[in-house]
Amino acid sequence: MIIVICGLPGTGKTFLSNKLSPYLNATVLSTDKLRKELFANPTYTAWERALIYDVLFLFAKYLHSSGISCILDGTFNMEKSRSEVKELLNLTNDQIHIIECICPEDMIITRLLLRKDDYSDANVSIYLKMKKIYEPVRQKHISINTTNPIDNNIDKILKYINRSTGKETKDLNANKY
Repeated sequence: MIIVICGLPGTGKTFLSNKLSPYLNATVLSTDKLRKELFANPTYTAWERALIYDVLFLFAKYLHSSGISCILDGTFNMEKSRSEVKELLNLTNDQIHIIECICPEDMIITRLLLRKDDYSDANVSIYLKMKKIYEPVRQKHISINTTNPIDNNIDKILKYINRSTGKETKDLNANKY
């Protein structure tokens, strides 16, 4: 199973990815982390961005072919980039799930201003630029408002995946003590 977690900078994609992964026994592949591993001083050029996504897809394809579920954590700001996941990895509809993170702009700006010791270099200026070019998700997906409690959001996602696949994922309460 491949989960694509997309959305604008500051919407909580990485936080959600890391909290969701234990419930799906999934490996998180982050574009921000890959970028920092590959480039000491990222330039965010189109070439660099394309390379990051190529590497992300390569890792995802390898893990998926080995039976390991993946969460792809990235902006995926263009519909083309979201569609490429299914095409490049040869996925069926029940093998891919798109989750779009959303939240009010004031929360995004607050999160970006408070961000530190993070793989992401996104700031308010980058958010505003990305907001202008971000394309709506047109394919089947679920939108998650990340201002809601994380347990509620995970429960909503697990129910969505279970309905889409007909398979049970870990119970949200199984990891609580």
